[in-house]
Amino acid sequence: MRSRYKAVIPAAGLGTRFLPATKAMPKEMLPVVDKPAIQYVVEEAVAAGIRDVLIIVGRNKSAIDNHFDSVPELERALQTKGDVVKLDAVSRASQLADIHLTRQGEPRGLGHAVGRAASYVGDSPFVVMLGDDLIDARDDLLPRMLEVHERTGGAVVALMPVAAEQVHLYGVATIAADDVDADGDGPVRVVDLVEKPSREEAPSHLAVIGRYVLPAAVFDVLARTAPGKGGEIQLTDALRVLAADPDGPGVYGVVFEGRRYDTGDRVDYIKAILQLAVEREDLGPALRPWLKSFATGLTSDRTPDLAALDDLDARDSDHGLDTRAGVLAR
Repeated sequence: MRSRYKAVIPAAGLGTRFLPATKAMPKEMLPVVDKPAIQYVVEEAVAAGIRDVLIIVGRNKSAIDNHFDSVPELERALQTKGDVVKLDAVSRASQLADIHLTRQGEPRGLGHAVGRAASYVGDSPFVVMLGDDLIDARDDLLPRMLEVHERTGGAVVALMPVAAEQVHLYGVATIAADDVDADGDGPVRVVDLVEKPSREEAPSHLAVIGRYVLPAAVFDVLARTAPGKGGEIQLTDALRVLAADPDGPGVYGVVFEGRRYDTGDRVDYIKAILQLAVEREDLGPALRPWLKSFATGLTSDRTPDLAALDDLDARDSDHGLDTRAGVLAR
């Protein structure tokens, strides 16, 4: 039963990459089109059958709590106006799951944040989902990871191939190649990990991304884990201990090559908004022609006339692509 799992979402980071926007707003609450990033993560947990969610927050993160709470006065106003679409969207956030929050206190790394969930999780396996790492709803990652855990009893991490120049941004796995399934689609056995290695030190190109299925035994390991890379308690270091334990069930990786959006990075955040928006039925038809015209302008010597494009959007959505291309060519 997937309902026995609980999801832990660390969201206590300072969000310094997005300052000054994140001075008063948590980075996990930055909108990705018209929903905050963290709502996508909670929706992913719910889609996998997990409705019991703990969010680890820091100071000045009350906006997360407020978002998943009901707002009766707003809901009544929308109901009075007959705005059923917005009413459903607002109500959905407060009805998604059983949401709990606890504070990390001093930010001492991902491992420390996960350790704060020990009393909440108890002795059961649980899921860790990073609050700014989005997996497209059309891609089946978390259910695959839960299946591997249920079959092996081990910890399971999501792995994604990355370019050599990006390995220093991630934890990177050493894989036992003989454990790869014959068809190449199954889990791999992780025998070691290293946190944010240099290009020369990276044992592979398989990076750990923000999804984990962990046994409760990880809490005892985290309690003994000394600060590592960056002076923080690293979850990667605890996973290394589990991987090296000859009497334990080990650590496995599910290789993911689907659609992932890193909203913790400014450029990737912008990409995420564009990618998700163009594929929506309510936004894509108007946005795709504009993007094509804008991209045409980027390949020319002229800067796109954005004001003219917007004016043409308003005047002629049916023939906007051809007309806007003319504007860009002028």
